[in-house]
Amino acid sequence: MDDALLIKRVHDQDQKALYQLYDKYSGALFGVILRMCRNESLAEDLLQETFIKIWRNIGSYDETRGKFYTWAYRIAKNTTLNALRKNDLLIQTEDLSVYGTTSPTETTPDYTELNGALKKLEPHHQEALSLIYFKGYTHREAHTVMGVPLGTFKSYISQALKSLRKTYGNELMMFWLLTELISNG
Repeated sequence: MDDALLIKRVHDQDQKALYQLYDKYSGALFGVILRMCRNESLAEDLLQETFIKIWRNIGSYDETRGKFYTWAYRIAKNTTLNALRKNDLLIQTEDLSVYGTTSPTETTPDYTELNGALKKLEPHHQEALSLIYFKGYTHREAHTVMGVPLGTFKSYISQALKSLRKTYGNELMMFWLLTELISNG
């Protein structure tokens, strides 16, 4: 879907349009944030904060001044820089003990079924998702890597996400993508 239409829909408070912008740009933005902060947990939080800012400030986006990705990139970069300035990175904030921090009663979510669904996708859909969400490529970079036209590549992403959404819904898909981005850095 055209960015201009999605942006108008986000401006009209359409959450589905925000999900679509997230689907399209989160992989590349996460890659930028992670390279800047070098902390997966912080990068996850900053990506979420970036999309919250996009949601709240979409009215300030002016398409005559640049592309949406450039605007979103600046939000991600500034959000990350501000967070890094706030945190004194010389202070140890992580527990580096040798003991596990999870109690025996805590359970971790089982993504076996979702991971199986990914493996059921067509190989070109798997590769397209991998390039965008796990390796941080932009759509323009990834279509070149795959050797297909940009429109074809975008349709691969759209078809793959649509297939996964049919089974799992938007909320689980966003949670899963964030989890995968963090675990696969």
